[in-house]
Amino acid sequence: MTANTKSVAFFGASTGVGLAALKRTLVAGHNCIALCRDPSKLTAVFPMESTRNLKIIKGNAHDISAVSQCIQTDDGRIVDVIVSTIGAKPRGMAVDDPNLCKKGAATLLNAIAELRSTGITGSPHIIGCSTAGFSRFGRDVPLVMVPIYYLFVSVPGADKVVMEDRFAQSGESFTIIRASHLVDGESNKTIRVGIEDPKTGPETRAIGYTISREDAGRWLVENLVLKSDTKYLNKNVTVTY
Repeated sequence: MTANTKSVAFFGASTGVGLAALKRTLVAGHNCIALCRDPSKLTAVFPMESTRNLKIIKGNAHDISAVSQCIQTDDGRIVDVIVSTIGAKPRGMAVDDPNLCKKGAATLLNAIAELRSTGITGSPHIIGCSTAGFSRFGRDVPLVMVPIYYLFVSVPGADKVVMEDRFAQSGESFTIIRASHLVDGESNKTIRVGIEDPKTGPETRAIGYTISREDAGRWLVENLVLKSDTKYLNKNVTVTY
């Protein structure tokens, strides 16, 4: 491990944006810890004999004991970066857990506080994956998409908003990624970025229809894990084509 190697904890990395981000972080040589309810989903992608910089912990993001294990390094520190891409699964017009993200945020923040109370140190950069469509400062999706977000995303969107607020009000370093509608497939398309301050509103706007999970994960790693660009620190960041 070199001075430039980071320790990165992942929640929700068995699919989607989280999986794309985990792949790129591992390739870059950083030490990763992933919490997964079913570790076989990750070992099928990352054979442990060939992925020495990945540690997988079985558990879920609402279990403070498992979360605490996931955000600790082997040498007794809190990790440098935490990437949370957890999200509820669709169940018809509803979702399986309408409070999943808000509970996950509370558990993570409680775990950090408990570790510090025992003398374990660290100031992680928390990266939370949210969704476009729910800014308090005006429309951030195309007008024709507004009814779709209202009909199909309002419940998980409300959960994401509470998650955003908990991270923003925690006193921890954070960045919220608000992806537009997620699709499959990696591309060479230009990714446009909007930046919003949670207190004062938009600094730049980017309103678009879609972005792929692979491209959103790539942007996350390139700009928030590898480079740690400070212009995105403590901001809500929209990514879209």
